[in-house]
Amino acid sequence: MSDGAFAAYQSIHDASLRDPEAFWREAARGIDWVTPPDRILDDSRPPFYRWYPDAELNVCHNAVDRHVEAGRGEQAAIHYDSPVTGTKTTLTYAALLARVRAVAGGLRGLGVGKGDRVVIYMPMVPEAVIAMLACARIGAIHSVVFGGFAPQELAARIDDAAPKVVLSASCGVEPSRVVRYKPFLDEAIHRSAHQPEHCVILQREQHEAELGERDLDWRDFESSDAALAGAECVTVAATDPLYILYTSGTTGKPKGIYRDSGGYAVALRWSMEAIYDVAPGETMFTASDVGWVVGHSYIVYAPLLTGATTVLYEGKPIGTPDAGAFWRVIEEYRAVCLFTAPTAFRAIKKEDSSASLVADYDLSNFRALFLAGERLDPDTYEWASAALGKPVIDNWWQTETGWPIASNPKGIGLLPIKAGSPTVAVPGYDVQVLDGTGESMEPGVEGAICIKLPMPPGTLPTLWGDDDRYVSSYLSAYPGYYLTGDGGYVDEDGYLYVMGRTDDVLNVAGHRLSTGALEAALAGHEAVAECAVIGVHDDLKGQVPRGLVVLKSGIDAATEGERISRELVARVRSEVGAVAALRQVDIVAGLPKTRSGKILRKTMREIADGKTPTVPATIEDPAVLEALGAVLRGT
Repeated sequence: MSDGAFAAYQSIHDASLRDPEAFWREAARGIDWVTPPDRILDDSRPPFYRWYPDAELNVCHNAVDRHVEAGRGEQAAIHYDSPVTGTKTTLTYAALLARVRAVAGGLRGLGVGKGDRVVIYMPMVPEAVIAMLACARIGAIHSVVFGGFAPQELAARIDDAAPKVVLSASCGVEPSRVVRYKPFLDEAIHRSAHQPEHCVILQREQHEAELGERDLDWRDFESSDAALAGAECVTVAATDPLYILYTSGTTGKPKGIYRDSGGYAVALRWSMEAIYDVAPGETMFTASDVGWVVGHSYIVYAPLLTGATTVLYEGKPIGTPDAGAFWRVIEEYRAVCLFTAPTAFRAIKKEDSSASLVADYDLSNFRALFLAGERLDPDTYEWASAALGKPVIDNWWQTETGWPIASNPKGIGLLPIKAGSPTVAVPGYDVQVLDGTGESMEPGVEGAICIKLPMPPGTLPTLWGDDDRYVSSYLSAYPGYYLTGDGGYVDEDGYLYVMGRTDDVLNVAGHRLSTGALEAALAGHEAVAECAVIGVHDDLKGQVPRGLVVLKSGIDAATEGERISRELVARVRSEVGAVAALRQVDIVAGLPKTRSGKILRKTMREIADGKTPTVPATIEDPAVLEALGAVLRGT
């Protein structure tokens, strides 16, 4: 491959690995610093690397104030578009600044200061973004929890982050129902050892929550004397945390991804033009949720750090009102790109298989579709490419990295697209495929995808309050490398192919869910002796969980099994949330295990997906696996 775009990419990628300090010193010019960085990388304590260790800044200033000061105050910062409530609002940068100052002042009035944590448990409304920026303004650390999570998951995050204040709303609004958040929040706090001092509740007209002693109405909070006084930007170290974002771990206990302030700001600002080809003043439409990393990075921080306009969309790809929903938003706000999950496009394809609705909208400003969250299968890629006639670009990254590991760097120069591959390693990332001994694999040979340390700015420097778990989870398998947990290979052209998870974390419509959390919910039922959850292939969601349960002795599966299965499905919905999408629980006689007691989830998953299973030599009783064959295959 010798085209000019590849040569340009290769030159930049090589430079980023050959002299990363020079590369990231230059990239840092895209950020306004209180104290500019002199030292770029602190590598004195590997594997704990820190970027811009002597620099200071404020991320909110970079995302809002500096654009107003530069005369862009009347430019749109956020287009809020909510088909589920019939609401549309545009906030200019000046209007956004006024509201962020007020909410920051309100938080100061509640005693929140630099280093304190604030949990944000909100739907896709402007106040969620305002809350994030207000925390950044005063040096507080936000932790956004997706509004669909049930009390136990929220409680675990409250206990770990220990927030002084929780910012929430009375409800979320779905196309067919209203989800009341306040009972979930109350139950989560009841279950938590840590007790927040205050909860501020945004009352929505679709449902008004009953407030308790610790609760404040958002309207009163934002119009309080402290809010009216406002708050100015607090200077923080580049290495200080901006936010904690929890991701499921295989143990069931969520891992708090620690995101630093300076490195993240530099990486996101650089990525907007180098990867996504979005310039100041242009509009980016990211159809995700602020509860996930894509929402943090490419609904909120990256567009605003760039001085671009972002779309905050409270709706679905279909049913709000139809499969043309995304095309309507692109036309209305003149979006130059869309970033969403392959799941969304599988849903659109199912509803409008001929893509007939595309022709109803003017997409002349639209330049590219970016997809991430789970593997972009070739069928979905081909359909989207034909439907839009624009580049369809796969991104591969993780909550931990905060921005893409591999992509087609459109801003540097679009490379030839290969279906099934997220293209190449992004500059800054030294991606290698390793075998079990840590040796690099030949092109085309599958192994563990790893990133050589130090990783670039913006990636996690550690886990919140748990350095030991950071090392054991990510760095211990291959010393000197970050273990992504995904397997795959690199082809002869340097294109990466990500083939799937190597652990037991499920990927349901782009949401990573721990088997441990799902199994804990199943195991809590009085009739369950043992259980396992596996992720099986699903054309729409990528993976869906299936539960396998062994009942306690004395309970008749023939007469009680159907009732118990229904109760278990309901229990997971209650304990973990509807996002778990667990619909099937099978009652079985036994679960296959190794002699050491490890349940063979991967083997069962392969059988359920119709593949030839990998059966380890350490299996305790092969007959148990054979007996499960019909259940797993659905025959």
